[in-house]
Amino acid sequence: MKWSKFWLIVLAASLTGALAFAQALSPEQVEQGKQIYFQRCAGCHGVLRKGATGKNLEPDKLKKEGLSAEAIKAIITNGMGGMPAWGKLGILKPDEIDLMAKFLLSPVPEPPKWTFADVKKSWKVHIPVSQRPTKPETSRNWRNFFGIVLRDMGQVAIVDGDTKELVKILPTGYATHILRSSADGRYFYAIGRDGRAEAIDLWSKEPTLVAEAKVCLDARSIDTSKFKGYEGKYAVVGCYWPSNFVVLDGQTLEPLKMVSTQGYVQSKGEFLREDRVASIVSSHFSPEWILNIKEGGQTWLVNYSQMNLKGQPLTVKMIDTDRFLHDGGWALDKRYFLVAANAVKKIAVIDAKTGEFVASVPVGNKPHPGRGATWNHPKYGPVWATGHIKDNKIAVIGTDPQGHPQYAWKVVKMIETISPGNLFIKTHPNSPWLIADFTVAPTPKANATLCAWRKDDLDKPPVCWEVPGARKLKARMVHIEFNKGGSEFWVSAWANKDTPSFIAVYDAITLQEKTRITGDWVRTPTGKFNVYNTANDIY
Repeated sequence: MKWSKFWLIVLAASLTGALAFAQALSPEQVEQGKQIYFQRCAGCHGVLRKGATGKNLEPDKLKKEGLSAEAIKAIITNGMGGMPAWGKLGILKPDEIDLMAKFLLSPVPEPPKWTFADVKKSWKVHIPVSQRPTKPETSRNWRNFFGIVLRDMGQVAIVDGDTKELVKILPTGYATHILRSSADGRYFYAIGRDGRAEAIDLWSKEPTLVAEAKVCLDARSIDTSKFKGYEGKYAVVGCYWPSNFVVLDGQTLEPLKMVSTQGYVQSKGEFLREDRVASIVSSHFSPEWILNIKEGGQTWLVNYSQMNLKGQPLTVKMIDTDRFLHDGGWALDKRYFLVAANAVKKIAVIDAKTGEFVASVPVGNKPHPGRGATWNHPKYGPVWATGHIKDNKIAVIGTDPQGHPQYAWKVVKMIETISPGNLFIKTHPNSPWLIADFTVAPTPKANATLCAWRKDDLDKPPVCWEVPGARKLKARMVHIEFNKGGSEFWVSAWANKDTPSFIAVYDAITLQEKTRITGDWVRTPTGKFNVYNTANDIY
């Protein structure tokens, strides 16, 4: 057996037992540990530390594996697999890493409660619907606006996609995770990891925060009703903690209904108190949301058509799929939804038209598609692709059982990449390229590199380039997003919040850098969401 230098250090630290396992922490230290854990760890390892995408971090489990505080400090500092090197990246200071090692070896504190009454109490309407414009007041091309998450700043920047000018910075929740557009693109809906949801009106003279509600304490997903006749009527937030989803009024974010997602693993077996809602999409075939229940391995079809009938419950169809569901997106025809079950190395496929689970496709290690990438391949027909966190592969899956049945729900091509650690891939109908980042790759060079493959010739070697200046900033290039016309794509340089970075803008045909969006405000940029593409599920 060959051991890497890093794992020899970890093993040595474990065996020396330099620090005792359960170390006494003051109440202040416990609170600080809870805050850091919530911000950096809970998303992958769970509020209760039982693990999901990341390992189980309960004290007894760590003790059984022989991990001392020194060994845990080494892992937090240097990273492991898809876990960032929190210390090397300068995100956590040495004293914070020391605290977290002790915190993880101490009993798991009871998570706080958050009730429907708390949600209603937090609800605020800043601009009533009656006082909002009835047509766009801005002279800018608002359909080509980009919403840019400034992750650690607790802000979202709205940037003009035509002029590249900063239009407005709005305060949002901590570490905004995604933005979603209303069906007409007028509103951006933001959800932060602290569970705060906001509605941003893009028709105002300048983008305006019109409503907000703290829906839960930890969240990742939000979407609106898009089916004909219900456009923009409702919004839904999927919560990580408490484990539930909440339906809101789409115009005001008034809380309307809370539904628990706690339950049993795939309708049987162990009870899960932490059974989180991961990705959500809005069906184009019926008045339904598709919610992915992470730990339970279920996909829920939530029918919102009876929400306006007093006393009528929501109809929820629960489908057993695969465990530890994460993110995903629509196939090219918007009929089939593909979602990563990353712990079991599979992609689950749901038919939104029939409401059936149609396939479970084996892929690589820890698939992480974001929304994935879709295009029409000359041989395989419509396809959808995902990258992987722990494999240097991109899996391309056939998605056309009617026109290309021989390729449907099979990996038609497994593309080799330069490194594991891909977080997002993206394309556009008007670009010949499939673009990938390597945000959580194990080397700074790979973190700063982007690669592009010809969509019509996947056997051709990729065009890869290291983004100039990224390594100097210790930045990781992350999240590709195209503009409305597909003529260019933007990629964020995600650096420490103390250092302004940049967003690189590339020509979608030549792959040449066209410009950079810079400024003191460009701090910790991550996800970027184009209004038109987000509203129309173009990826």
